Amino acid sequence: MPGMSEPRPAPIIVIGAGPAGLTAAYQLLAQGRAVRVIEQDDHVGGLARTVEYKGFRFDIGGHRFFTKVAAVNELWRAMLGTDFLRRPRLSRIYYAGKFFDYPLEPMNALFGLGIWNAFLAAVSYFWSHIRPIRPEVSVEDWVSNRFGRRLYRIFFKTYTEKVWGIPCHTISAQWAAQRIKGLSLWTAVTSMLFGRFQRGNKKIKTLIDEFEYPRYGPGMMWKKFQEEILRRGGAIELQSGVRHLFHENGRIVAVEIDHGGRTERAAASAVLSTMPLRHLVQAMSPPAPPEVRAASDHLKYRDFITVALIIDAPHVFPDNWIYVHDDRVKLGRVQNFKNWSPDMVPDPKMTCLGLEYFCFEGDGLWTAADRDLIELGRREMALIGLIDPAKVVDGTVVRMPKAYPVYDEGFEESLAVVRNYLATFTNLQVAGRNGMHKYNNQDHSMVTALLAVQNLCGAHNDVWAVNAEDEYHEEVDLTAADNSADELHALRQTQPSVPRSATSASRSST
Repeated sequence: MPGMSEPRPAPIIVIGAGPAGLTAAYQLLAQGRAVRVIEQDDHVGGLARTVEYKGFRFDIGGHRFFTKVAAVNELWRAMLGTDFLRRPRLSRIYYAGKFFDYPLEPMNALFGLGIWNAFLAAVSYFWSHIRPIRPEVSVEDWVSNRFGRRLYRIFFKTYTEKVWGIPCHTISAQWAAQRIKGLSLWTAVTSMLFGRFQRGNKKIKTLIDEFEYPRYGPGMMWKKFQEEILRRGGAIELQSGVRHLFHENGRIVAVEIDHGGRTERAAASAVLSTMPLRHLVQAMSPPAPPEVRAASDHLKYRDFITVALIIDAPHVFPDNWIYVHDDRVKLGRVQNFKNWSPDMVPDPKMTCLGLEYFCFEGDGLWTAADRDLIELGRREMALIGLIDPAKVVDGTVVRMPKAYPVYDEGFEESLAVVRNYLATFTNLQVAGRNGMHKYNNQDHSMVTALLAVQNLCGAHNDVWAVNAEDEYHEEVDLTAADNSADELHALRQTQPSVPRSATSASRSST
């Protein structure tokens, strides 16, 4: 009828408020789209949040910031300005009562292992290049081919099996190719000897010796994203979960949202999901075909516990983090967050350590009482000689479900079935680590979100190609996915200027 305005289109619903979901929401708002972000937890940031306990801040896993994608780098800098700190990196491996530099440095490894063991490791290394394992099926194959079986057993096997809870020979080689690609004993040696002469974009990412980090932890970044999304008119609904996605004729038309017991059926013009793929498939209504549901059930996750210990000591050890390759303890890795940023502790006379335990939801570690986990951490740290247990004055525990998508036998076939099914929906995009069942870093998760937003706006990007090839994330041109120059300029007006020299960092590592 004359004088009546057309109804406003339904918003795009973004499921999840981790790095990918927040990036997508921010970018959609920059494109003039209405957005609702639905997050089941009471905080934003997902695995990349920062927890505060009595003024002590700690990171769930340790998140370094590094990217070669201009759009991501611009967003990070525009959000935090001079609160984005450059920090020196020191990480070591604890093995057989000794500390080894990581990345491996030959002389350090030589003196740590002893002449005979070092000789045997060298023989094993050269033999692996004469008689490599073919085909490379597992992590064990992949690492042994590049380091030799002896160094694989010393420096990779114990820790990797702690992380995943399954034998290395059952973990897909794709995980190693994605996470530690470009690193071998030879590249470690050449990096040590000639690193200063290597150009920045040729330096092996695993070997970068500096990283950038928000002054108060990575959660600072994602809270800033939250503020900007709300300021621009977006909605972020915490403690709300998506229970069903209703679809008709190949399109998502609505989602059912549970607001703490109160349900709502919300119309959606499109959906961008970062929820675990298994849950996404299970939420489809009408249900996905039986073979798709069966494939999604095969997608498994590894869960994670951080035990934060408060130590009455100004200095404990100089590392940012230490990998614990010791089968006497369940402890996998230790973070010293004071060495990530001094502002992570409220009192310079104190230290906060983050002890990382990898587990499956519902197992003995996951269900243990907090006090027992704190005592376990105190006892194991004392056993390997990293702290004086008498100086532990307090502690707390954070459990993180579905921290890592598992790359076990058969996961690739199951993932392909799920991908093919989801591709039939014209207004559904997935992004992020759990949203794609892909062990992405923060920057890669953000790239998938930027590409997914482009797809919702009519593009045809292959979101799944991000981080699948060695150079993809370094060479892809995402300028079209970035904000306009005016948008970035306007955002920078509310932030301190970013020094032009602050251009290199290490990759986000969790």
